Amino acid sequence: MVVGSQSTGKSSVLESIVGRDFLPRGSGIVTRCPLVLQLRQLRKDRASPSEENRGQINTSEHKEYAEFLHKKGEIYTDYDMIRNEIVAQTNEIAGLNKNISMDPISLTIYSEHLVDLTMVDLPGMTKVPVKGQPQDIEEQIRKLTYKFISPPNALILALTAANTDLANSDALKLAREVDPDGERTIGVVTKIDLMDEGTDALDLLQGNVYPLKLGYFGVKCRSQQQINNQVTITQALENEKDFFSRHQTYSAYSEKLGISYLTMSLNKILIYHI
Repeated sequence: MVVGSQSTGKSSVLESIVGRDFLPRGSGIVTRCPLVLQLRQLRKDRASPSEENRGQINTSEHKEYAEFLHKKGEIYTDYDMIRNEIVAQTNEIAGLNKNISMDPISLTIYSEHLVDLTMVDLPGMTKVPVKGQPQDIEEQIRKLTYKFISPPNALILALTAANTDLANSDALKLAREVDPDGERTIGVVTKIDLMDEGTDALDLLQGNVYPLKLGYFGVKCRSQQQINNQVTITQALENEKDFFSRHQTYSAYSEKLGISYLTMSLNKILIYHI
C-alpha cells in the first residue's frame, strides 16, 4: 500500500520502479481511487494469466505489455493509452469532479525488465479541500487509506519528503495507528536532493529518528521541471545514481540507496512476507 501526502513523489517513485511514464499528473488529487498495480516479470517458461485462463491472446510478440482487469483480454503496449485509460476509468468510477472512490482500478504490467511486485497506489493525503472537492475530503481519504492499510498482512510503503519535518509526516502518522511497532511499514524518503545545504537525511535513513523493522530507503526522482523538460526515467535513474555516488554523505552508502535498490528490496520483502 503506497501512502503519502500530495507532492511527496508517489507517482515519480511508482513510475521509476516501472521504468515508464504511465500515471496521470496534475494539480490537486490526481489519484482518486486505488490503483492496484501488479508487476510481472515476463519469462519464456511463464504465460500471462490471460493465456493461462483463456488461451485467446497471443502475447508472444510483445516483450512488454499491460492489461486492465476491467478490460480483460485487451492488450496495451502504448503507455500514453494506459494513462488515458486510467483517467477514463477514474472518471467512470469517481465522477468527473474531484471526488474519490474506494473502488479500485486493477492494472497488470508484464515486462522482461520488471520484478514481481504488487502495489496499491492510494490517493494522496490532503488537508484543505480545493474547488470542486467535498469539505470532508481529508476524512474521506483517511478512511479509504485506513481501510487498505489496516489488514495485518498489508505492507505499508510510507513516503515522506526529506525536506519536511518527519514529525509532520502524514504517512508515518497514519501507519503508526495500525502498525504501532513498525513491523510492516517500509519508509521511503523522497526529495533528498532538495534538503537545505549542509543537512542530510542519514539519521532518518538509518532509523535513528523513528525506527522501522523493515527500514528506510532513500530515493531521488525527477522533479516536475525535469518532467516538463522531458527528462526520461532512464536519464533520471542515471542522475540518481550519480547524485548518491558523488554526495559527500551518501557516497559511502550509495549501493543501498536509489530506486533500483528499493525495487529489489521490495520484491524480497514481499516474498518473505508472503
